[in-house]
Amino acid sequence: MAIDFDKIPNDPGCYIYKDKSNNILYIGKAKNLKKRVRSYFTGRNDTKTIQLVKEIVDVEFFATTNEVEALILENNLIKKHKPKYNINLKDSKRYAYILLTEEKYPRLRIARDKSLKGKYFGPYVSAEHRDSIIKILRASFQIRTCNKLPKRECLRYHINLCSAPCINNISEKDYNHQIRNVETFLKGKTDVLAKNLEKEMVEYSKKQLFEKAKIARDQLFALQRLDEKQKFELDKKYDEDIINYIIDDEIVYLIVFNAKKGILTTKNEYSFEKRDGFFEEFIKRYYSKNLVPKEIIIPHNLEDDSIIEYLENIRESKVKITVPKAGDKLKLLELVKRNIEISYLNENQTINELRKELKLNSNPNVIECFDISHLGGTGIVASMVQFRNAKPDKSNYRKFKIRTVTQNDDFASMAEVITRRYKRLKDEGKEMPDLIVIDGGKGQLSSAVQVLKDIEVKIPIISLAKKFEEIYFPGSKFPLRLKKDSKALKLLQQVRDEAHRFAIKYQRELRLKIMKE
Repeated sequence: MAIDFDKIPNDPGCYIYKDKSNNILYIGKAKNLKKRVRSYFTGRNDTKTIQLVKEIVDVEFFATTNEVEALILENNLIKKHKPKYNINLKDSKRYAYILLTEEKYPRLRIARDKSLKGKYFGPYVSAEHRDSIIKILRASFQIRTCNKLPKRECLRYHINLCSAPCINNISEKDYNHQIRNVETFLKGKTDVLAKNLEKEMVEYSKKQLFEKAKIARDQLFALQRLDEKQKFELDKKYDEDIINYIIDDEIVYLIVFNAKKGILTTKNEYSFEKRDGFFEEFIKRYYSKNLVPKEIIIPHNLEDDSIIEYLENIRESKVKITVPKAGDKLKLLELVKRNIEISYLNENQTINELRKELKLNSNPNVIECFDISHLGGTGIVASMVQFRNAKPDKSNYRKFKIRTVTQNDDFASMAEVITRRYKRLKDEGKEMPDLIVIDGGKGQLSSAVQVLKDIEVKIPIISLAKKFEEIYFPGSKFPLRLKKDSKALKLLQQVRDEAHRFAIKYQRELRLKIMKE
């Protein structure tokens, strides 16, 4: 396309690339809009940027006073429009939070996202550790667990696990005092809470309120048990994040370690396609929705100095960016890198093995698997699950009601869902998977292969027959049998079983809905 660069100012600001359908492709920020936009069309670019440039037909821009304003605007625009060429900042693993609800008598809950009102702590990498914390805090501080306050006390009150605000056994003031203690612990201020509990215990004893003194003592013991289970401590007294990454086959694998009050608490894992400036873009996107710590330890200097000012605006205080060359901080960066290798190396080995066993031209990083489910020939449904880098990507799961098949015909049902899925992807110009897996044998595979030919879509496709775990290929006379301990086979089984589980779940939901109606 021909862009009139004379119309683009030399001011800082944001630029927006659009395609022929006026869809937003990419949003970026620049110190000098004209120079930055021109660089896409005149400089040397990576593969992803070359593909982006091919699709650009229009450029829109917003001039700002300075770079920090541009950064803030860029983040808001990306959140609103979610352009396909900007980093899709989804966790590789989804970890749950502990939620302190916003109610008259708050509760402790597990939360998968931040959709409810309240205070969130975490996310927690270990589900066992998270559940242990909730269990001990609920019992020790006698926090209610009921969704709605009942009219009479329950068993938890009688075994001293709940303070029973439902029968006014505890005042709202005293209950909220216990909640503040819980919140102090969840914030990592264990020393402060321990001192407060010791002080309470002594004061109650002096006043001969021995029952309350016993409660404070028991809470102190519980706190000590929890503290023993807590994560290992760093020799620091402030918050810091440690960020590192590796690049493999044009994919960035990145981990953020969070240290709160000197305690290494959580790690967040991400993976996305490599492109120019990805690290700076990640920093901006990540801290637009996560707390900015006092110090951020990274493997190399940032190319964009304005990011520091941007982070300080969010934190409303100074932020230190550290690139260590030696010492404990460098060891922390290496620890993060080792975690990345542990998390992703095994997955990459599995994908590589699967490629070799199936004799594919490229790694099957995106696998889609289909399963047909029915009950005695009625209520026929289908499921499709997607695995990305050997992990379930539940945001891309799909379920289908069979429209054209009225009787028990797995072949025809499979043909319908394959048609619907890939004709739509083709028509919308969306990403195709690297491998299709069909749950079944030769018949189901043949039906799917014919459909792909009819809609002129070329994707490697196989089927996995459950009885002998045999893999069938299009046009092949004999199936392939892999060793039972093969990583490639285990991945295919995991994908197939997940598709089956998802189909059964959908069918049950529909049956329950019909029964209710």
